[in-house]
Amino acid sequence: MTLAVDNIDVFYGAAQALRGVSLLALPGEVTCVLGRNGVGKTTLLKAIAGQQKIAAGRITWEGQDISTMPPYKRAAAGIAVVPQGREIFPLLTVEENLKTGFAPLQRYQQTMPKEIFELFPVLKTMLHRRGGDLSGGQQQQLAIARAIVMRPRLLILDEPTEGIQPSIIKDIGQAISFLRETGDMAIVLVEQYFDFARDLGNSFAVLERGSVVMSGNRTQLQAPDVRQRLTV
Repeated sequence: MTLAVDNIDVFYGAAQALRGVSLLALPGEVTCVLGRNGVGKTTLLKAIAGQQKIAAGRITWEGQDISTMPPYKRAAAGIAVVPQGREIFPLLTVEENLKTGFAPLQRYQQTMPKEIFELFPVLKTMLHRRGGDLSGGQQQQLAIARAIVMRPRLLILDEPTEGIQPSIIKDIGQAISFLRETGDMAIVLVEQYFDFARDLGNSFAVLERGSVVMSGNRTQLQAPDVRQRLTV
């Protein structure tokens, strides 16, 4: 259940967004991708999810080369994405939003995992509320819960703390920690909030201008050096 991104390049027209980027994500671990705005973090996640074509290198998941696999097949292979900006369906109820996570699953798998309401109990009280009526933090919890409904073996989170109040950031951190501790899920977390990432991460990659400029585990990276590359 390992994700291996091997020396990938990504272009938007003539502009190169990623240059020789490599990344490894293991089950039972959180791999953090850090960097300022515009350095290629979201592009990397889109490449992993199949939403952005790579020009060179390869991406393997569970031993299979998925470099050219379309997004829906990657979802069926156990890859779930919580996008930046949440992208829930505002006119659907919370329950209907959660059920959209059934899409890549076989019919026998289409049940609601009980842990989503243990991790995010507020959602259970709001099942019949429209997604658009929820606060930003509650929508973020819904987006994560929808991904968990897919029963992923690889969970990709794009800046889940962005614009979220501190109390819900704490809840999200606890949820990510719980999912990591199950041991059967690899997690890739993109963050600008260094303290949040440091508390959760097992390994780190810092991007700058589309390239990995620092990488290592928690003991190998010095916090002042990382912070310097995150400040504008």
